[in-house]
Amino acid sequence: MSTFESFKSLSRAMFLGFKRDRTALFFTVLFPLMFLVIFGGVFGHQTTSKVEVLEVGTSPILEGAVTHGGDEVGKVMKVTKTSDRAGALRKVEKGDAAAAVEQRGNQLVVHYSAADQVKSGTVQGLMNSIVQAANQSATGKPPAYTMAAQQVEDDSLKAIQFFTPSLLGWALASAGVFGASQTLVTWRTKGILRRLQLSPAPIPTVFAARVAVSLAVALVQFALFVIVAQLPMFGLQLSGAWWMAIPMVIAGVLAFLSIGMLVGAWAKTQETAQAVTQLIVLPMAFLGGSFFPLDSSPGWLKTLSYIFPLRYLNEGMLNVMGRGLGPTSALPQIGVLVGVAVVGALIAVRLFRWDAT
Repeated sequence: MSTFESFKSLSRAMFLGFKRDRTALFFTVLFPLMFLVIFGGVFGHQTTSKVEVLEVGTSPILEGAVTHGGDEVGKVMKVTKTSDRAGALRKVEKGDAAAAVEQRGNQLVVHYSAADQVKSGTVQGLMNSIVQAANQSATGKPPAYTMAAQQVEDDSLKAIQFFTPSLLGWALASAGVFGASQTLVTWRTKGILRRLQLSPAPIPTVFAARVAVSLAVALVQFALFVIVAQLPMFGLQLSGAWWMAIPMVIAGVLAFLSIGMLVGAWAKTQETAQAVTQLIVLPMAFLGGSFFPLDSSPGWLKTLSYIFPLRYLNEGMLNVMGRGLGPTSALPQIGVLVGVAVVGALIAVRLFRWDAT
């Protein structure tokens, strides 16, 4: 039998074995897809929340801004009138409102809570803009300088643009590390590796078949994620060089397979392999940006995330699938993942054992 025929037969046997294993099929394909449906359904069309402002009494400056600002002001601020000043201040203190605003003569007084720096900074910036606009209106002089704000992303960019590549990255990492480590330990403990060593099929062909099956499953995962995320209820929009996500997927699978093989080469039992893979995959999923954007994370967390290969897979796919950037935006991440794959494979070869003894 030729090397290609051996590779073809082994690949088919491994793929059929994977397809018959309902547990592996569920946790590899359906379980991550279920997360996409949940996250996409809950957050898929979520936009930035409005700043809630309580207007105490009558404030002509604020009311004028709301009247003349129309829809633009309504997009960023919700104004609720109240006559209960003490109650309004309590709501702000508890975090139920961003600020309480009252006008004293020509002065607009903004009451805010220092406990939420983001809300207080936002509302102070809005009120300052409103006061400046009122001053210009009162003097009748147009401003010497104006500003035009333009969003860098397309208007259709929503949370689903983040969740699709990030949850897909987590799914690929889990499948790669768990699949490779468990397969290698199982083959060793059951003596399959020894039998393969004595079989006519070259050992590199055996492992090449395993990699080919993993890549095929990963591409199926990619297709399912994209199809589901593009349903009208979720609304994923693909543009630009989104097809660069395919080489990103391939590079990511190779990187995480090498990590899984490294764990499988070192671990002596399935229990040890499971424990080590959990210690690798779970922190990497949270710290690699699969469940929340790293842009809003503290500086130390952003720095720490650079040691996790999943960060590069998520970032590369987000660039081309979510942000619509060009094909070269994914090349640095692909380079890192290929490097991880090479280094991991070399270390795994050094640690490799044919049997458990």
